[in-house]
Amino acid sequence: MIINPIGIMVDSLRLGLRDGLKKSKELGADGVQIYAVSGEMDPANLTPGARKELRDYIASLDLQISALCGDLGGHGFQDQSVNAAKIEKSKRILDLAVELGSNVVTTHIGVVPEDRNDPIYQTMLQACEELGVYASSLGAYFAVETGPETSAHLKSFLDNLSTKGVSVNFDPANMVMVTGDDPVQGVYTLKDYIVHTHVKDGIRLRQADPREVYGSLGYKPMTHENIAEAATSGDTYRELALGEGHVDFGRYFQALQEIGYKGYLTIEREVGAQPEKDIASAIAFIQKYK
Repeated sequence: MIINPIGIMVDSLRLGLRDGLKKSKELGADGVQIYAVSGEMDPANLTPGARKELRDYIASLDLQISALCGDLGGHGFQDQSVNAAKIEKSKRILDLAVELGSNVVTTHIGVVPEDRNDPIYQTMLQACEELGVYASSLGAYFAVETGPETSAHLKSFLDNLSTKGVSVNFDPANMVMVTGDDPVQGVYTLKDYIVHTHVKDGIRLRQADPREVYGSLGYKPMTHENIAEAATSGDTYRELALGEGHVDFGRYFQALQEIGYKGYLTIEREVGAQPEKDIASAIAFIQKYK
């Protein structure tokens, strides 16, 4: 029996912010995750008055913000030449999250190299250290989404940081689809870091270099449009409806309960022509375990 609240990635509904918030409530969500990178949710575009109005509106719907998404795409934090600007923007997204009543910002940081002596590894570590210290000063978390590397390798990277301000947004489907890692074991491996989760399912079609999917210096930069296209028609993986892929949700939810995770199960749907129907079905699927 799971006790976790259910969230919806508002952008997955493809309705715009206000209509997406209302629809999330109609579908029975407890909370929402919102992209806060560009457009009306870019921190630079939100005045203090607009922030208060948005927070009040979300509260009027009896919703919480499970997290903001602060994924800036590209090569994550691998490129030293652009990191100063990305770190600054990430800090502003963390500020916004706290102001809106959440303490989690999820992101992709790029693929962590295997060799810790790799200059890219050290560049990523330096960026995450600065962001982790800043997040901790706010009582918040900058949460790295699982998928680009195995859970053991991600834990090894995070263990090198001085705080848990950089933690984990656990996405079981990404692990299944890209690295072939076991998400159930991944929950136990990353148990000290998990602060938010996505609920998504999928299958792996062939073994592939994660750098081809998530972007890396020397590879095509990551965009969510490319990931969604690959999940629909590519030859590497498929995102599927909950229960139709290779995530063992019974064991996965049990593992989350066993580690004492009490946070959100947030539904993300990056593909499909009927997102509202798919998300409603996903809520019903999760409710079977409550």
